[in-house]
Amino acid sequence: MFEALLCTNLDALTQKADELETANSPDEALVSWFREWVGFAQSYRGVVVLIAAAHTNPDSALYASCAAIHSASARLLLRAQAKGTARADINGDDLFALMAALGWAVDQPSFAPLADHLFHIIASAILTSGSLEITSVTDSGLIP
Repeated sequence: MFEALLCTNLDALTQKADELETANSPDEALVSWFREWVGFAQSYRGVVVLIAAAHTNPDSALYASCAAIHSASARLLLRAQAKGTARADINGDDLFALMAALGWAVDQPSFAPLADHLFHIIASAILTSGSLEITSVTDSGLIP
């Protein structure tokens, strides 16, 4: 039952990426997507570990939803790279790993207070210099 709930929410997150892809500039869409991911990761304690494991396990009930998340992330990244607003030396796997790393970190009580700071560091590292003013995760209402 928990896996079904996660799949539903992962699928909704993928749909959000699709909406961002068509409604926002490439850099804004990528940063907004990253914010959405952090918010999702914080909603379900331990979910990032499940997603990271399911991402490479076709037998997992979460595999298809995780693959869709990975694909959506990669599309948003490629779109920003094509505009020149995201680093050209990272790929979808790198972005997925960074998302998982940040999701895991903010799930830890000792790192949760650093969520906004860590988000800003990672988003700044993905985007090219000066391509977008990155607002904080807390300003977006995702982190209390």
